[in-house]
Amino acid sequence: MPKVVNHDQRRTALVEATWRIIARLGIEGTTMRQIAAEAGFANGALKPYFPTKDDLLSFAFGHVFGQTSQRMLDVTADRTGLARLRAYCHEILPLDDTRISEARIVIPFWQRALTDPAKANLHNMAMQEWRQALQACLTQAREAGEIHTTLVDDDIVGHLMTVVLGAQITALLTPAEHSPERLISQLDGYLKLLVSGD
Repeated sequence: MPKVVNHDQRRTALVEATWRIIARLGIEGTTMRQIAAEAGFANGALKPYFPTKDDLLSFAFGHVFGQTSQRMLDVTADRTGLARLRAYCHEILPLDDTRISEARIVIPFWQRALTDPAKANLHNMAMQEWRQALQACLTQAREAGEIHTTLVDDDIVGHLMTVVLGAQITALLTPAEHSPERLISQLDGYLKLLVSGD
């Protein structure tokens, strides 16, 4: 009797192996053979799911985005307003090994998205979802009287996105100057300005 293959489970295992390998070796140093070995599959097992490394990178980006978004939902479930906004941003900032590994997937994906319209569209949809969530937190904080700045919300959301996404690059390239404590301090400093209205 032929073995029953759970294709969703196999696809997930391959994606998880991908981001572990890319986190260690970088996208250019990663081969399909290494990914298959990491996942415990024969090299040929990847082809039906991901014909090229580029296809795998897109799926890995979606996987990382999904993981991050789920963490955001989990940590913000019992928070409101400014505390919710802060917790949401923390899940994007590269503050631990998992989030640093995720940044190692996101950065090469950005590079590919510069010349690949499908990847650019995938990225734009993901970022729009995060922008809307940040806007909802910000609106809630304003309604609760926690924020007093006259800056328009769209600019605040744009600044927060620039901070958290930019931190993924700076934390990887210059970790000594962008430790988790420093990143949290920078975010908190900006949030205090929103509270004070300065």
